[in-house]
Amino acid sequence: MVRAARGPTERIGVSLGAPPKSGGLDAAWRLLVDFSRERLPIPDPQPPTATSLDARDQSPAFQPRQPLRPPQGAPNVVVVLLDDMGFGAPSAFGGPCNMPTAERLAGGGLRYNRFHVTAICSPTRQALLTGRNHHSVGMGVTTEMASAAPGYCGVRPLSAATIGQMLQGNGYNTAAFGKWHQTPARDVSAAGPFDRWPTGEGFEKFYGFMCAEMNHWYPVLFDGTKPVEPTRKPEDGYHLSEDLVDNAIDWVRDQTSLKPDNPFFAYLPFGATHAPYHVPQEYRERYRGKFDHGWDRQREITLERQKELGVVPQDAELAPWSEDVPHWDELSAEEQRSAASLMELYAGFAEHTDDQVGRLVDALDELGELDNTLFVYILGDNGASAEGGLGGTLNEHRFASGIPDSAEYINSQDAALGDATTHAHYPVGWALAMNTPYQWTKQVASHLGGIRDGMIVHWPDGIAERGGLRDQFHHVIDVVPTILEAAGLPHPTEVNGVAQQPVEGTSMLYSFNDAEAPDRHRVQYFEMVGNRGIYQDGWMAVTRHGTPWVMVQDGVRRSFDDDRWELYDTNVDWTQSHDLAEEHPEKLRELQQLFLVEAAKHNVLPLDDRMTERENPLEAGRLDLMGDRRSVTFHAGAKRLTEETAPNVKNRSHTLTALVEVPEAGAEGVLVAQGGRTGGWSFYLHDGKPCYAYNYFGSVVQHVRAREAVGAGEHEISVRFDYDGGGVGKGGAVTLRVDGTDVASGRVDATIPYYFAFDETFDVGVDRASPVTDDYVPVDNAFTGGLRRLRVDLDDDQWSDVEAASAFRTAHE
Repeated sequence: MVRAARGPTERIGVSLGAPPKSGGLDAAWRLLVDFSRERLPIPDPQPPTATSLDARDQSPAFQPRQPLRPPQGAPNVVVVLLDDMGFGAPSAFGGPCNMPTAERLAGGGLRYNRFHVTAICSPTRQALLTGRNHHSVGMGVTTEMASAAPGYCGVRPLSAATIGQMLQGNGYNTAAFGKWHQTPARDVSAAGPFDRWPTGEGFEKFYGFMCAEMNHWYPVLFDGTKPVEPTRKPEDGYHLSEDLVDNAIDWVRDQTSLKPDNPFFAYLPFGATHAPYHVPQEYRERYRGKFDHGWDRQREITLERQKELGVVPQDAELAPWSEDVPHWDELSAEEQRSAASLMELYAGFAEHTDDQVGRLVDALDELGELDNTLFVYILGDNGASAEGGLGGTLNEHRFASGIPDSAEYINSQDAALGDATTHAHYPVGWALAMNTPYQWTKQVASHLGGIRDGMIVHWPDGIAERGGLRDQFHHVIDVVPTILEAAGLPHPTEVNGVAQQPVEGTSMLYSFNDAEAPDRHRVQYFEMVGNRGIYQDGWMAVTRHGTPWVMVQDGVRRSFDDDRWELYDTNVDWTQSHDLAEEHPEKLRELQQLFLVEAAKHNVLPLDDRMTERENPLEAGRLDLMGDRRSVTFHAGAKRLTEETAPNVKNRSHTLTALVEVPEAGAEGVLVAQGGRTGGWSFYLHDGKPCYAYNYFGSVVQHVRAREAVGAGEHEISVRFDYDGGGVGKGGAVTLRVDGTDVASGRVDATIPYYFAFDETFDVGVDRASPVTDDYVPVDNAFTGGLRRLRVDLDDDQWSDVEAASAFRTAHE
């Protein structure tokens, strides 16, 4: 049963916590002081008074200062979050992806089948860690799409402390391993600031990555705020998910060895199962041929299993199929094979990830800590993703810029699926199937396919039932108050001198040991890129504004006033299958008004439906680290710059100039590169000769190479890119120069208009992660000469979508 915990105000010893399990009531603990846990950090205890001139005569004798501890009985806390997994994917909720660890934890704990998220990654993560709605903490969209609007600025307010800060301030040891994706994009550089990096947000240890997604074979990682490289390569058996869990297990073992009386908080947000689907081949092979029946039949199979498990009612129906998505029997044989192979890959990725969670669970069990650990396993930060398009893709960045892959091309790469040369994402049809039995997908906050995910809670010391189901309505903002209540901690009213805005979530603890308890979370709004929904006591009014796989808008603005609202009574219609808008117009109007009230309260307004365009800071209206600078000089070794912190060379003319020292034996390697195998550019020496490579979405790599090697001595080597103009994504002329003399010229036919890659960076003196070109190997490609400095000069001829649209209209008026 749950062990008793103290309330918000306590009379306790100078240790500011419970007496040590191994100690007993020593004199220091018996010395009482008053303090409150509602204001963090907790003030130091008043020191005792000196009573003598000679320390040997001090009476009473001074006692060692005891560390701050959480209330007696506070459990360890582990929160595991998977990425881009729909309700109908994991086997624990009836799906086809075998996830034995999720089943094990559910069998020893509880499944929550009405748990909701925000429909996209950064907002869910910010809400999860703060207990507030995503717009209330400035994360209405991802960090790379932030704007100046308060609900969308991408900056967590100091008035919304994280659960890491709350627990650390109460004596917990805290750590995070994996995907962060909450730091303002312009702050992810060596210049910081670091206050909104994980180590500034309550996590004493961080090992992971800062961006939206990651190459699992060649990741770009940080230990704290320091860039680090994996100690192994894929050929040595390296995989990111395994690395994250290795580090988490090591940290937990250290905690239990060195501080056995102190509970810990470990946050493990995986990059999986977000694209790219990178997984050891044997996991993919486990599913070979398992999806040849197609997505329509898979939905039926999954619904049958869900009813057997009881995670949906027996009368639940399959929600309507999404418009414009082909049924399986409408595909050609080539299309069916490519679609099935991508689903095989995803399922293997899911199982591999769950196996890593299993290793952490095993470690906790071996340490004797599993029963006293509140283990929260959230099977998705949004619904399954449709961002691979109708046919799927081997490069989601390519598809996001409007360039689809053919089934024939995908099938031709079958043997490579899952390795470092691919950046795969399955088709929309599988996303719909992985959200069974609900409608729509990730991004679509209006419908359950985008916002409902499976969630498992395991805590044997606090939950009496084993293998229970809970159908109370809950939301990701409910995790923080649940942890606080389980630990016997109040929500702090002040943190670091800043008054705190209310936690907006509702603790789920009331439902842990009462399956029939009535819902306490009764109202919840949803919004993402214009898709809107409002829930009240089972009724939902929703309107879908956009289509998630249309990543580049056609320039025709859709008015929010033209959106059609739907109405569902989910008390009797579990899957939003029967629209009641025409039958109950009064109820619809009531809920529409309630949405406006909630939207105004939580900074949802004004609505913003821009997608890819907002990746450009100029169009989004957010601060850009480079600002208006036209020239930036870097020292050798500058690295890990994201596209938000690197000079923006896209859609404009520019010059790259390197001052180098070439030794007598000659020099090789990268001077500067941005992006990688799925798209980017590189300026480097190959066989001692200056070269420039432009990788267009992984589909074609164009090179310009000098004929002669650069001799020994100091030289200025440069590349000039003259952009064609006339819109975004156009080509340009390339000229290589050595000491002011032209040594090679050529053309690049087309360029990447919006984003090179979320999982690659701008690096000076090396090409980190995957290589832009096969002229050099991954990782071990640093420039072997002396690189004194690298200067980037930007012309003022940059084109944007706004300019391109204006030029198009002018030409056609």
